[in-house]
Amino acid sequence: MKRRLFIASSALAVAGVHAQVADLNDAINKAGRQRMLSQRASKAYLALAQQVETRNAQQVLDKSIALFDKQLAELKAFAPGPAIRSTYDALDSAWLGFKRELTGPAPGKEEAARIVKLDAAVLALANQGTMQYEAVSGKPVGRLVNIAGRQRMLSQRMAKFYLAGAMQIDAAGSTAEIAKARSEFLAGLDTLRTAPEATAQIRQELVLADAQWMFFNRGLQRLEGAGTSPALMSDVFVTSENMLAIMDRVTGLYSDLKT
Repeated sequence: MKRRLFIASSALAVAGVHAQVADLNDAINKAGRQRMLSQRASKAYLALAQQVETRNAQQVLDKSIALFDKQLAELKAFAPGPAIRSTYDALDSAWLGFKRELTGPAPGKEEAARIVKLDAAVLALANQGTMQYEAVSGKPVGRLVNIAGRQRMLSQRMAKFYLAGAMQIDAAGSTAEIAKARSEFLAGLDTLRTAPEATAQIRQELVLADAQWMFFNRGLQRLEGAGTSPALMSDVFVTSENMLAIMDRVTGLYSDLKT
């Protein structure tokens, strides 16, 4: 029961965004969140394809699509120059194709494999937009908002590739991608923890992230060891949502810094 309550609060935390872009820190936060949503939507799709956490996965998919649409419009409207507007025009086009697949017929292995490939273009363009907004900011805190936001994406990317590997969609490649994302995620935690700008509240949230990481990583490692089962896949799905909620709060706390 506690785990279910945690995941319900996670959804609320991620959905709790401003009605419009407030400033450059907020733009970096939301731009970075688009990266995460590309991976979270794929994760949910792969869960549905394997009938894992079906009710929850459908809610995650629907909310991810709706939030991506909403933030895309906000980021395009806020774009301070033609280069950023061009990026978001390209992202809009890539997203339309990806969303069409996400909302298509009931997912099977062939469709799931296609989704894993399609999200790459959306992720790359969303990351490009985030980096552009960080460059416009030009402040150290903008970089930290970007790094914290990237942690959200990495949590979903690892869970996505776990579910892809469980479905035997390029199992070796999926394992390699998890290892790469794991290394980046741990490095990101160190950067956020040791940043001079880290407040006591941020450090407290990162202590929670460390604790949640133990459960999440234990589940990810089973792909290489004991294999997978619906119960194990459910554990990875849930712990990835819990990790996402923590890192979303950390990103918001860094975004609220006005230094």
